[in-house]
Amino acid sequence: MQPTITLRRVGWMAAATLILGTLIGVGAGLLTLLLYGIESVMLGYVENGSMPGPFGVAPVRRLISVTVGLGVAGVIWYLLRHRTAKVPSVKKAVEGERMPIWQTLAHVVLQIAIVGSGSSIGREVAPRELGSMLAQRLCDLMHIDGERGLDRRMVVAVAAGAGLGGVYNAPLAGMFFAVEVLLAEVTIEKVAFGLGMSAVAAFVATSIKGHHVFYDISGLQDESTPTLMLVALLIGAACGAAGATFRRWSSWAEKHKPSGTAILWMMPLAGVVTGVVAIAVPQVMGNGRAAAQLGFATMPTTAGEAASASSPWALLGIADRGSQLAIVLGVLALTFAAKAAVTLLTIRAGASGGVLQPGIALGSTLGAMVGVLWVLVFPGDSVTACALIGAAALLSASQQAPLMAMCLVMELTEAPIGFFVPVGFAVAASSLVSRWIIDRSRS
Repeated sequence: MQPTITLRRVGWMAAATLILGTLIGVGAGLLTLLLYGIESVMLGYVENGSMPGPFGVAPVRRLISVTVGLGVAGVIWYLLRHRTAKVPSVKKAVEGERMPIWQTLAHVVLQIAIVGSGSSIGREVAPRELGSMLAQRLCDLMHIDGERGLDRRMVVAVAAGAGLGGVYNAPLAGMFFAVEVLLAEVTIEKVAFGLGMSAVAAFVATSIKGHHVFYDISGLQDESTPTLMLVALLIGAACGAAGATFRRWSSWAEKHKPSGTAILWMMPLAGVVTGVVAIAVPQVMGNGRAAAQLGFATMPTTAGEAASASSPWALLGIADRGSQLAIVLGVLALTFAAKAAVTLLTIRAGASGGVLQPGIALGSTLGAMVGVLWVLVFPGDSVTACALIGAAALLSASQQAPLMAMCLVMELTEAPIGFFVPVGFAVAASSLVSRWIIDRSRS
């Protein structure tokens, strides 16, 4: 039964929206600047539109950076997990489990640190944990206990979503994460509360870290076509299967994290493996931005057309993609396999972090592989559109959250609103296929 909307209840929500949204926005902005600072110190570059990954960093430096980053994090995580109060997951925090203050802050900073040093894992869990911890403290301060106007569970969930919305300037995705994933209940009140707090957090965070488009999709065609709708169905089905498999293996890796001193050697070993792989495939490093951008920038160049100097393909030394079709498909397939493998290895070794952006990277490269072949027959479509569709479809399947996945990809790319149609079609197909696979694996 939904609570009655009263002036008192609206006042509580407005206060929580402004206070928590501002605090979370400040935290998300500072975490982004921290990421840039660590990248600058450890790898000598800062990710941006013209350099989405450590392509220009010496291979030895990549190897040392990621190994040292995971090695140091392994020691600190061992101490945090065995010598102090444990930090619960965001879902457990929503259900009432207490998030300790300084342990949570250390946990959050460590996640940003390993991504900044090159580890293959997402950074979106850090701001969500920060938002959850801040929400619990605000509930204590304002005596929010379910009887004074607001439900503590809803406040913590919405704050976690605002962390996601703030760090990626994606208020719609933040709201849907709260109501679709954490609360699993969509009501007008929860949507309004979540969207309001995520919007405040995104505005404040952007004023600190600046605004930029996370992924460049300048190769996108002007509008959707009937043939793009057809390939969206094919990509959606393929990404549904791949996403369900990635979800299964990432859950396995999470459940089999080392519980004792093994983390002290498994974490640096994961760093060594990542660094060795990155010698040939530098785009596997980091949270997935470089690998995803490789997929979004995969478009055969016409004769005489100069490749963008900021394209990952140009940075890899592959400029004329039109005449090197086999090489393009090989690089995309290698990137897909390597990114999945090192991400799962990093989680299995004991690292904490997310898989949202690795999921986007896998979907982008898989969609681009299909797109490279598709545009040979239907040149009116673009490989970039196929990569965009794949990114949303695989993320939806791996997270089992179609609305959050679709909005996050569209917000991160700032894609034209008209492309919600083929993206939504692919996400629908992906959701059905992945659900069918997951249900079969349980039976």
